[in-house]
Amino acid sequence: MNEERDFVTFTDDDGNDFELDVIDYFDYNGKEYAVLIDANADCDCEDENCDCEHETDVYIMQIVVNEAEDTEEFVSPADEDMDALIEIVQARFEEEDCDCDCEECGDECGEGCDCGCKN
Repeated sequence: MNEERDFVTFTDDDGNDFELDVIDYFDYNGKEYAVLIDANADCDCEDENCDCEHETDVYIMQIVVNEAEDTEEFVSPADEDMDALIEIVQARFEEEDCDCDCEECGDECGEGCDCGCKN
């Protein structure tokens, strides 16, 4: 499956451009957020479904839409929302990690499956 990917270019404090890859979108308290990773993260794997153990910085940004100019701006979320946003992102990643076929229920793990795998 070849999915369309969203890349966003940011500029750091020193004026250097860097690119982040948007890997997920979600809503929280009526606001839209994006989960981004370094688009140039180093990985030795050739496989796009890489399972190697490497760390990648993950960024959570709020998306602010300017309808008058038809643009989107990625801004840092409010500090008081960060704990909840981190929990949401971690839960979404855990959901994606479970792709086993359950021998107990004969189906993919999901709602109602009690095989011990995190749903």
